[in-house]
Amino acid sequence: MQTPSPPIAAPRGAIVVPFRSESAMSDQHRPVMLDEALAGLALRPGGLYIDGTFGRGGHSAAILEAIGAEGFLHAFDQDPTAIASAQQRFGACANFRIHHRNFAELGAVVEELGLAGKVDGVLMDLGVSSPQFDDAERGFSFLRDGPLDMRMNTSAGEPASAWIARAKDNEIADVLYQYGEERASRRIARRIVEARGLAPITRTTQLAEIIARAMPGPRQKIHPATRSFQAIRIFINRELDVLPQALGAATQALAPAGRLAVISFHSLEDRIVKHFIRDAGGVRRDAPGALLKAVSRDFPTDEECAQNPRARSAVLRVAERRA
Repeated sequence: MQTPSPPIAAPRGAIVVPFRSESAMSDQHRPVMLDEALAGLALRPGGLYIDGTFGRGGHSAAILEAIGAEGFLHAFDQDPTAIASAQQRFGACANFRIHHRNFAELGAVVEELGLAGKVDGVLMDLGVSSPQFDDAERGFSFLRDGPLDMRMNTSAGEPASAWIARAKDNEIADVLYQYGEERASRRIARRIVEARGLAPITRTTQLAEIIARAMPGPRQKIHPATRSFQAIRIFINRELDVLPQALGAATQALAPAGRLAVISFHSLEDRIVKHFIRDAGGVRRDAPGALLKAVSRDFPTDEECAQNPRARSAVLRVAERRA
């Protein structure tokens, strides 16, 4: 597959930044299942790749190292902090471009740049990045006190506190059940509505305490607020709504034998990815004209899980575009 030269003029939302050597990886966050994801992409020097979820650039740095100066990498992220990180980390690179856009817009960018059917591999690392989760000001963690925000793109959309303040109890319950598989969703929703009648719910630990009080009984293996925080985050960012769109766009971008590698962290995401690969974007895998074939499903090693407990729920699925 011949890699096209990068366009001279940057498209809307794109920033051209130069590459700095991979030596910077040593003191940066190491993404979950990095080696497995890179192997799944079957990276080759000079190839054209897309990192659909830049985060803090761990995957992007490794991809750029593998493809060399003749290759090209387009990366996407909706988080302004991630965009700033890209500018800082890749300060000398002519073959990297960061797009400040949700990966749901991947298809539009591919069309703008004329890359449909030319990309050698697309990587998606779903969910919240560790730097986002560790920053209390982002509001993703129930263990750290911070504003109840939860937006991945802090420059757009509605923070979780605003939705909590206006949603009806049945709406809250539906979100907790649908996106968090929380069995106590209705009881938690009632307690949230009762509590906000006494004082606005604006802090993460405030909401976590309300949820914990709504779930009396034996101590659970996970924090009582785990599923509810996951559900609210997914809802606020429309994560499951945009995922099928992004997967479809990635498939259309791939060249024959191009690879799609997706890392999921909970069953709802993985189910969407699994079914998408199985059906190849609406075409049954055993039907003529099927677009994808499944290549592998992998899990993190015991060693990685011991070093990084967040890796325990990760699943990597790899598929290949049929000729």
